[in-house]
Amino acid sequence: MQGVVEAIFITPRGGAPMERVEEVEAVAGGGLLGDRYMTRAGHWSGLDECQVTLIEAEALDEITAGTDVHVTSGEHRRNIVTRGVRLDELAGGRFTVGEALLEFDRPRPPCGYIQSITQHGMTKALGKGRGGICARVVRSGVIRTGDVLEVQQD
Repeated sequence: MQGVVEAIFITPRGGAPMERVEEVEAVAGGGLLGDRYMTRAGHWSGLDECQVTLIEAEALDEITAGTDVHVTSGEHRRNIVTRGVRLDELAGGRFTVGEALLEFDRPRPPCGYIQSITQHGMTKALGKGRGGICARVVRSGVIRTGDVLEVQQD
């Protein structure tokens, strides 16, 4: 199974707008350099953290086509937008994204907080299995827009 990185978003602190970047360094055991959860400055720091969050571009396409909720500029609050891979099928496995090796952690359903800092309807729009996943960084490396996401075989 293989997909591609369509976009990357980070933000230095909880509640701040997500910033689109062309590349980011994933740090083993930590997260993404420059992102709020790497520095423990996220809204959920110490409570329910994800080192890296991923979301399917196909889910964002559905939201854009079927609602007036804006998700194309990082409003979804996820770090990596992928295309061509069903993220829930990564459960229990490891996968490379660019130079980094990640490991599936858990699904990442939306919360009410996301709606409070974006727009009404965001929580519902990201529901129905469209909220993405959390992953842990197993091996450090640079992740770039256009990089391949590839499942590792045991």
